[in-house]
Formats: sequence, C-alpha cells, structure tokens
Amino acid sequence: MKPIVLCYSKCSTCRKALDWMDAHEIEYETRPIKEEHPSAEELKGWYEKSGLPLKRFFNTSGMLYKEMKLKEKLPNMNEEEQLQLLSTDGMLVKRPLVVGEDYVLTGFKESEWGRQFFGE
Repeated sequence: MKPIVLCYSKCSTCRKALDWMDAHEIEYETRPIKEEHPSAEELKGWYEKSGLPLKRFFNTSGMLYKEMKLKEKLPNMNEEEQLQLLSTDGMLVKRPLVVGEDYVLTGFKESEWGRQFFGE
C-alpha cells in the first residue's frame, strides 16, 4: 500500500515533505486536506493506529485553531468531541498527515520520517 499524504498545496511544510519523499523515491498518493477533509471515522482509526496523543492531530499553529480558541476549549472536550471537531475542517488537522498500512505521521520531522521509512 502506498502511503496517503493529506496535504495543503499552499503549505510550505507540505511541499517540503513531498519534495523529501520524491528525493527518497518513496511512492505515495496525495489527498487535498482542505477539499477532502478526513471524516471522524478516518481520524479515529488513524489516531488509534498512531499511538500519538490526539492533540498531535490538531494544527495548533493554524489561524482557525487560534480563532476558535481551541487551546482553551480542547481540555474540556472528550476524544469523540475532538474527533468530530477535527472532521469539520481540514485546516484544523496537522499537516502533512501521512497514513500508511501500519503507521501514521503528523507534521514533517525529517528524523521521524527517516526512522519510519528507512529505520534510520
């Protein structure tokens, strides 16, 4: 299975991540996160597969996150409410989001990606 990279074309981090994958000859499929935002069911599955805290799925530096004052609101929400909120707008989701057969990566950290793809 090729990993699916959920990304936003105007995001410089997403472009950098895709360039990294191209340079390392990693085949992947892209999915525009703004137009085809993930469903709550997809997010729940990815969250469970990732082993990461749910907060890592939020784009905490995004304008929408800040406008909605989610830093203050998220601690008072349960996981189901947070997943439902994340599914309402792709711009709330940390990007790029890479979904493989048995892994999920949030954001682009070259060292994490190197470990995942090459065991570095």
